[in-house]
Amino acid sequence: MLDAFSQLAGGFAVALTPLNLLLALCGSFAGTAIGALPGLGPLNAIALLLPLVFALKLPPESALILLAAVYYGSGYGGRIAAILLNMPGEPAAVLTTLDGHPMAKAGRGSAALAISGIGSFVGATLSVVLMTFLSVPLSRAAVGFSPADYVALIAFALSLLGAVAAGNAAKTWAAASLGLLLSMIGIDGGTGIERFTFGSLELLGGIDFTVLAIGLFAISEILLLLESPVTAAASHLGRGARLRLSEIRRCGPTMLRSTGIGFVIGVLPGAGASIAAALSYSTEKRMQGRDGTFGRGDIRGVAAPETADNAAQIGNMVPMLALGIPGSGTTAVLLGALLMYNITPGPLLFEQRPEVAWGLIASMYIGNVMLLVLNLPLVGLFARLLMVPAWALYPLVIGISFAGVYVVSNSAADLLLAVGFGVVGWLFRKLDVPLVPIILGFVLGRLLEDNLRRALSLSDGDPMVLLASPVSIGLWVMTVLAVLWPLLPGLRRGPAPSA
Repeated sequence: MLDAFSQLAGGFAVALTPLNLLLALCGSFAGTAIGALPGLGPLNAIALLLPLVFALKLPPESALILLAAVYYGSGYGGRIAAILLNMPGEPAAVLTTLDGHPMAKAGRGSAALAISGIGSFVGATLSVVLMTFLSVPLSRAAVGFSPADYVALIAFALSLLGAVAAGNAAKTWAAASLGLLLSMIGIDGGTGIERFTFGSLELLGGIDFTVLAIGLFAISEILLLLESPVTAAASHLGRGARLRLSEIRRCGPTMLRSTGIGFVIGVLPGAGASIAAALSYSTEKRMQGRDGTFGRGDIRGVAAPETADNAAQIGNMVPMLALGIPGSGTTAVLLGALLMYNITPGPLLFEQRPEVAWGLIASMYIGNVMLLVLNLPLVGLFARLLMVPAWALYPLVIGISFAGVYVVSNSAADLLLAVGFGVVGWLFRKLDVPLVPIILGFVLGRLLEDNLRRALSLSDGDPMVLLASPVSIGLWVMTVLAVLWPLLPGLRRGPAPSA
């Protein structure tokens, strides 16, 4: 514990530099502003700003502090549209609308936004405390992982995508498989052979992560929004009666329970904040909803999913930093950013690059305070962003997307590729195929291939090396159970009776 405190002190020395303080403040403000615009969630916000980070040539620790501030800032900003307009920009915000929008319509929009900010602060801050003391033990335990153990760990992370899928597990696994396939495009690093390039010189170097992320999320989001233009005439709902101290005390136990649920769910690779929000809301409804107020404007119905969502967002960072396994689509983008700096997240990150790992953790303490101070008095300003007309918003986002792609690659072919991915992402959304597993599969695919090649090289090609340790055997068993879990309801029902 003393070691964690000393390392955290070093992290604060990094986070409290004038540059990093300014980046944390700008990231929190920009994240909230971008998240408040309908349809632009944390993943889109980071994907849009990722090229700017490299254009500014920021040090890796400063870049990660900025992107992380945008991450949790946009998470709160998205709740403004969810509460005031009943328009959740991401799945986790759906639960917030159930009680947040009825509160806004009842003249308590200001109170709903305030408890959302307080719940976000409590969930995120307590989760950062847990992250401080759990990341290093987890990374030290993972130092002894062999390449074969990492193959099993990555397979387990991918299998969890289907187990926690909100919809069709088959579509989730198909999307992850597509991501794995995309990660193999280009020249094989081991043999020098071209793979899946179809004779294209532009694909010899593989697909750039930024091109895929911006195309799949930012461009496809705009294509989707063009079908149903947003009318934002309800920003006045952000006013009304203020939050009372008694209501904060009433929500205290709810926020503590939701923090625990959110952090645990967030640590699981692939689980995501939407599951944490749903589980915390259902838990509170079962425990506190006997009077039937949940779904009609109960303030605890806003505090529960908001706290769990932000706790899960921080929990998602733990496997990314300690194991090199992204816990969500957004942390996959953050992991991709580190890889572009030639920094590999994982067990050795805390030893080899402590300024990156501990600087990020320390910045989260500071960023959450900044976010609370910004959001409570400036919520009216952020609510006015809902009045940005579609004719101005959509071209701006498309312009930023194209500029970002070109800054990273300086290639016109990548612009066309990003548009192609945008169209594919739009079609997948129409077909209810999730996009996050594609990003996770893309990021994990390269790690999977590298570790599989290393393991087979050490064993002279013997595949049994993948089952050579108790750790890998245990992970493969959990992988099989995770794959079978979505099939259990069908197996319990048995075959359909014949007519």
